[in-house]
Amino acid sequence: MITTDYDLLDSQLRALLDDESDALAATSNFVALLYNAIEDINWLGIYVLRGDELVLGPFQGKPACVRIALGDGVCGAATSTRMTQRVNDVHDFPGHIACDVDSRSELVVPLTANEQLIGVLDIDSPTLARFSEADQSGVEKVCKTFCRLQETRERFI
Repeated sequence: MITTDYDLLDSQLRALLDDESDALAATSNFVALLYNAIEDINWLGIYVLRGDELVLGPFQGKPACVRIALGDGVCGAATSTRMTQRVNDVHDFPGHIACDVDSRSELVVPLTANEQLIGVLDIDSPTLARFSEADQSGVEKVCKTFCRLQETRERFI
């Protein structure tokens, strides 16, 4: 069983981003920190809400889909519902967008700052059912910290 210390990760995130005023730099480091701390994943990144679509932001992994329409795929579902989507097998998810054929499970967390949806954090794994309830809760926690820090910046990602 894979375990990540999300409390430690949250503390590291605060230390890393607390004094950073640039949203792009902060977002890039947020993504890199998580990608290197969470085991058995093959892609992690942020899609930013731009009008009526999600646009690729900072990420780690293979090149990815650049634009996702609201409501499409797992990221679009998280955007539409503003609820985390934890998918054990992406092949069973209606309308899944396969950017990387090696991905088998996915966790997507909506990102909100000042009560506005600003995007989603998307994590893919090549392992079926990779993400547990503990992973979901832990990733949601670090996303909340990231979003609170975003609220203090001049603009969002």
